[in-house]
Amino acid sequence: MTVIEPFWKQPSHPGILAVEVNPGSFTSRAISSRAFAPNEVVTKITGYTKAQNVAYSTVQVSATEHIELNSDLLYCNHSCDPNVVFDVSKYEVRAIKHIAVGDAITFFYPSSEWEMAQSFNCTCGSSSCLGLISGAKDLDAKTVQKYWFNQHIRQLLAQVPKP
Repeated sequence: MTVIEPFWKQPSHPGILAVEVNPGSFTSRAISSRAFAPNEVVTKITGYTKAQNVAYSTVQVSATEHIELNSDLLYCNHSCDPNVVFDVSKYEVRAIKHIAVGDAITFFYPSSEWEMAQSFNCTCGSSSCLGLISGAKDLDAKTVQKYWFNQHIRQLLAQVPKP
């Protein structure tokens, strides 16, 4: 996997989130700089550009389009028990549960991704961890009922033949 070196001003969201880098493990994450209540907008998604190619760093915003975030939002990792949603219809990141200062900011990648550019084995540690994350197209109906999805993903899921 190619490591993306930030070219944007850092921090991109002062007072909202900070990036924590763990060089030895080659991991990074976005950490909340303040508390957020459920349904509170954490931040608007701004500064993005249309992606020329689908990559691990892009976010799907329609059935056919992806964007590069071009901000520290890139460091919001996946969790099977997320605390935010990336609502691409409103271009906002919204809390879905209480977030305390210092909590990792995480979202459910299949909520925006139909098919992941790079599938991966999840290490979120949640009791509801799904294991392999490859996109919404590979989720069973029971799992789909448990999560919030962007409109384009809901539309694609509706096109899948029911068993």
